[in-house]
Amino acid sequence: MPIRILIAPAAFKGSLRPREAAEAIAEGLRQASPDFDLQICPLADGGDGTLEVLLEVLGGRVRRTSVEDPLGRPVEAEFGLLDGVAVVETARAAGLVLLAPEERDPRKASTYGVGQLVLAALDQDIREIWLGLGGSATVDGGAGFLQALGARLLDAQGEPIPQGGAGLARLAKLDLSSVDPRLRRTRIVALCDVLSPLLGPRGARLYMPQKGATPEMGEELERNLARFAEIALRDAGVDVREVPGAGAAGGLGAALALLGAELVSGSAFVAEKLRLEERVRGCDLVIGGEGQIDAQTLEGKGILALAHRAKRHGKPLVVLCGSRSGDLSRLLEEGVTAVFPIVPSPVSLDEALRQGRENLREAAHQLGALLRALAPGA
Repeated sequence: MPIRILIAPAAFKGSLRPREAAEAIAEGLRQASPDFDLQICPLADGGDGTLEVLLEVLGGRVRRTSVEDPLGRPVEAEFGLLDGVAVVETARAAGLVLLAPEERDPRKASTYGVGQLVLAALDQDIREIWLGLGGSATVDGGAGFLQALGARLLDAQGEPIPQGGAGLARLAKLDLSSVDPRLRRTRIVALCDVLSPLLGPRGARLYMPQKGATPEMGEELERNLARFAEIALRDAGVDVREVPGAGAAGGLGAALALLGAELVSGSAFVAEKLRLEERVRGCDLVIGGEGQIDAQTLEGKGILALAHRAKRHGKPLVVLCGSRSGDLSRLLEEGVTAVFPIVPSPVSLDEALRQGRENLREAAHQLGALLRALAPGA
């Protein structure tokens, strides 16, 4: 009987979308043996690839609209429409993928375009929005998002604060009374790629370096987020500091909490829609994948959802990744069997990203060769 393998990678950020990663792994395994019984199930956690993964499984159609990118430039962004539900991905309007490495500066980057995407979705007469929060270039507490929706974030002179994380330093008043009234009759489910709080070492600060923040910028942005939380408590009556997921997308989760959104684990939400539990139960081996395995993985990334289900059903889980760092012992406790980086030799990050598909296919080929050699009767 052939080995039944579930292939369930998330995106390899900057290199491969979830479906592309899954197909590369499948190609490598088939090179090793045509006898493997392969099932492909690309994953997402609210970050890059969430829109395509959900639409692939649930159907629906794509709409395009012009919004502002993190630096205020026009960009065409997609959102999805199911039956009365809009699927919006933060990364499409405020994502790191929209910026060149030298442009990354969370003091300037804004979530304004995400608010514009939500407004475009509301124009489609929907009753519910699933808003993925991963992959952002921003640490503005969702200030730009709120401004796009009609909220007034004012400085001491009564003027709108500038966009970007640095603008929060001037925040003196938050007025949500002018937010688009359609939001009050629309359910918003925020799919958090991480369930981090807003502040502290596990909060938005943990993800600032990948967005271009130096340690000094991190201190400044942390103070600004704390100021935002204090004024939100005073003016809106909501304490967002310890809300799980408030730190997602540089504090966009906090802004959504102010609007009454439901903040949930994006990986768990997507896993349910994909019937991941059933798929894991029916296989012999699970192969996951993600660009980076590190401390952030334990904050709710897709690999963690996969690991919990593999552990529950006693299935081995092998994770292929672009790179790994830190202590993996906790991840192994959560249900991961082994983690293998796919980069075969020291190369620059740009080169590793360019070679992502080839490296992932070859790593899967080698894994498949080992499985073939260990199979009964080999």
